[in-house]
Amino acid sequence: MDFHSVFEGLLEKLNSMKKIDFTKVSAELEYICGLYRISKITTRTYQDVRSEELGKGDELVSYDTGEKGTVGLSERIVTDLMNVIICDVYIKEGVEPWSDEEAKAVKFFLNTVTVYVSRIRIQDAANRFAFYDDDGYHNFRYLIRYIHRVEQEGNISGMAALHFNLKHFALVNQQIGRSLGSMVMHSFFNSIADMIRGKGEICRVGGDNFALVCERDCLNNVLGYLNGAAVVYDVRSGDRVMVSASVGVFLIPEDFVMSDIGDILDKIISASNAAKVSDNQNIVFFSDEMVAEKDKVMRIQHLFPEAVLKEEYHVFYQPKVNINTGEIVGAEALCRWFRDGKIIPPIEFIPILEHGLEICRLDFYMLDHVCKDIKRWLKEGKNVVRVSVNLSRKHMVDMDLLEHILEIVDRNDVPHEYIEVELTETTTDVEFRDLKRVVSGLQNAGICTSVDDFGMGYSSLNLIKEIPWNVMKVDKNFIPEHDEDGAESTRDIMFHYVVGMAKAMGLECIAEGVETQTQVKALRKNKCDLAQGFLFDKPLPVEEFEERLRKGRYDVE
Repeated sequence: MDFHSVFEGLLEKLNSMKKIDFTKVSAELEYICGLYRISKITTRTYQDVRSEELGKGDELVSYDTGEKGTVGLSERIVTDLMNVIICDVYIKEGVEPWSDEEAKAVKFFLNTVTVYVSRIRIQDAANRFAFYDDDGYHNFRYLIRYIHRVEQEGNISGMAALHFNLKHFALVNQQIGRSLGSMVMHSFFNSIADMIRGKGEICRVGGDNFALVCERDCLNNVLGYLNGAAVVYDVRSGDRVMVSASVGVFLIPEDFVMSDIGDILDKIISASNAAKVSDNQNIVFFSDEMVAEKDKVMRIQHLFPEAVLKEEYHVFYQPKVNINTGEIVGAEALCRWFRDGKIIPPIEFIPILEHGLEICRLDFYMLDHVCKDIKRWLKEGKNVVRVSVNLSRKHMVDMDLLEHILEIVDRNDVPHEYIEVELTETTTDVEFRDLKRVVSGLQNAGICTSVDDFGMGYSSLNLIKEIPWNVMKVDKNFIPEHDEDGAESTRDIMFHYVVGMAKAMGLECIAEGVETQTQVKALRKNKCDLAQGFLFDKPLPVEEFEERLRKGRYDVE
């Protein structure tokens, strides 16, 4: 056995390896290292030059006799992917130095090892770039590869596919900080990965959105975890944070034939979106009805620009009434869509438009048409009251919202005191700050503002403490509606103190959704003088509302 034959065997084995494993070439290494009096061979790898400068890398010892030695030869390679690889060969202390011929052979040997390591590292990097994201999660390409492999093996039928979004994870980051928030997300991800190990795969689609495919016997455990799990973020104190998700599930049927990955992806995303907008369902299973719902969404979004152009959206006005005098003191502008001779109710299109920014365009459309009506009423000498216009929370992304509102009002030459802007509660600190800025700006411009659906969210008290509203609209769920809801009932107590608090803070208080005389009795009892609801009138077309304005008041008991 000589150097050349051993070296050929080394080359053959190295080229057949897909991972670094020097134990498989130990005999060849031992022979060559013994021949050239080598005590140790080390390989250091760095992600990039900066990591090399900081000394942050991995070291692999491919051969070591344990004897003392000094670096006799070193080779440094920077790969095409900017990885840095350094190989060092140590010659034993106290032995004869390498001759020129030996040094040449050792260098040749070292170059071979270095090239092999760099090739494997490039393969690893390419694999990482292809199947992992920047934060170390498996990416969607990884899941697609898994799905195709399972499908080719004929095992995809009968499995379950899921898409989920972590609920309110921005609040988790605010509560414990981004660094710990990232750790919590990784822990949550890894727990699910452990549940389906060997029976499925999970990936991150982007941000706090994830997808997975697994065998059905894993499903109950996974869904139970996704429905809400406490994740420890401080091992020493045991402090935890609750994490839950909005989940879409597609149970892949036994006779399922996949022509494209979209056959699965579209279904789980549709179900996940349904869960996200649901008030009471964290988990939604895909059904055929969702296909029809998706078509409906796409149709409404497609028709929206044309409907705006043709002015198919009409303003209806619901009067606001002083329950003691019957006087009409204001109105709320509500949208109705007239299409092909029919009225499409708001529930059929408003939630769909709220998925995107179309709702913002519709809000501005409504404000413009309200202003045109008010301008006409003033010009004709009609009785004019303040009209409130709803603005979606989606407007909070618009840094120039205040300017856009004022531009519409002023372009129509409408005195500011005739406009009221209704805004709903916010869910994040960023939205809250923007809301405060917009409301303050409207106040300074003399435009009235009201907080809509007070009591339906989770930050109501802070909302009215920090933001200078003019009007509080109390949701109908607070209003006592049965005679037995007496002074001792929870609802009556809450309504009494909400109204009292609003008045003490100088806010105008109006109850919405009033439908019965019993509710009016409760309003009078608690000195809430203003009401809006079907008891007085449904939302009215502009001509009918003008007639109500002409009469000026309702009959009240």
